[in-house]
Amino acid sequence: MTQWVENPTGGRDRGVAALARAWAEVLVRPRRLFRSGVAPGDQAPALVFAGAVVLVEELTRVASGAAAYPVLSGQPALSTLLFLALAVVLVAPASLHLTAALQTVILIAGAPERAGVSETVQVIAYAAAPCVFAGLPFPGVRVAATAYASVLLAVGVSDVHDVPLPKAAVLTAVPAALAFGYGFRGFAALSELTGLTWADVAASLA
Repeated sequence: MTQWVENPTGGRDRGVAALARAWAEVLVRPRRLFRSGVAPGDQAPALVFAGAVVLVEELTRVASGAAAYPVLSGQPALSTLLFLALAVVLVAPASLHLTAALQTVILIAGAPERAGVSETVQVIAYAAAPCVFAGLPFPGVRVAATAYASVLLAVGVSDVHDVPLPKAAVLTAVPAALAFGYGFRGFAALSELTGLTWADVAASLA
């Protein structure tokens, strides 16, 4: 019988228990995870991790009534399963790699000693850990979850790509906004919490 074993290049263990350990570790000891659990070419555990985060977040939205998936052929349950599968199997990996590509372009100018694209994919995936709470029907919780994910992205980029943390915060601002502000609806939660739209914010800054 095939067993899940530690990746020989130093990446994460495989399996459900390892997934749970990685989630807990990145929340409470992110530097340890980013330094020991991100390895060249070891994207598979990170992709599974990101898919699991999206699955939990979307299931929470469905359970709370916040998700409104289209109903196909009069089959609401099957339609929900289909759209959940699409979100986890197609949308999450595609969004992750597009965000990583953007982050890589930004790092080209700002991090001369940067690691590879594979490591960037892993950092973004693990930084999304708090977003398991982004589907809860509480805007304050959703804002906190996506904000912490943004912090974790900066920490991960700082450690993995060897840049100072303040500089990493600047370099990750746009990818974090896209991935967590828009992708996990952090901006929508902030608007719900404050009652302000982004048009209001722009007008106040003008």
